[in-house]
Amino acid sequence: MHSSKDTTNVGLNTYETIRDDVIFGRLAPGEKLKLDALKARYDVSISTLREMLNRLSGEGFIVAQEQRGFFVASMSEADLREIAALRILIESHALESSLRNGDTEWEGRVVAAHHKLQRTERSIQAGDSSIKEAWKRYDWEFHQALIHSCGSKALLDVHGKIFDKYLRYQMQVTNIRGVETAQSHQELLDAALDRDTQRAQAVLRQHIESGVEHCLKG
Repeated sequence: MHSSKDTTNVGLNTYETIRDDVIFGRLAPGEKLKLDALKARYDVSISTLREMLNRLSGEGFIVAQEQRGFFVASMSEADLREIAALRILIESHALESSLRNGDTEWEGRVVAAHHKLQRTERSIQAGDSSIKEAWKRYDWEFHQALIHSCGSKALLDVHGKIFDKYLRYQMQVTNIRGVETAQSHQELLDAALDRDTQRAQAVLRQHIESGVEHCLKG
């Protein structure tokens, strides 16, 4: 007999796994999600699947169509540009607050996150394409570290959701921007540690907009 805590953990793990599979393209854009196949794939009940798919539908990763079932959300240039504009708006605001509030511990967190990201980027530039997902995790950790001291959990949560939608588009592209991205991250780090909000926001905007154009070319 499973306790309610066990059931909650199963649901959370399923939710996170399906979400990752959508973000990293293991479930393709527009793909119809057949519950029986998903039940076998994720080893959970149909009721748990429905609950998690409805939750992901509310977040925009899955589309629930009455009488037709569940589909992976489609992708488009217009959607990418809208997501990027939202990310710039939210992350720039959070960055301003974080640079104003950040203490020595925040600086250490940012430097440590950048160190992991930089090492991964160097490996990719040396030809190791097997660590693409690790690179994106460290990319997320660096951007989260930059805005960590913004003082608003709600803002961090919203940014995380928007970042993942933006990331989903990046993961569809086979090649990584490489040197350009690494330089952009270094400039962001330098501006943040100098508490130069205007420069940091300008670098961030260029960083995200360049990512959009890279996705569209890819």
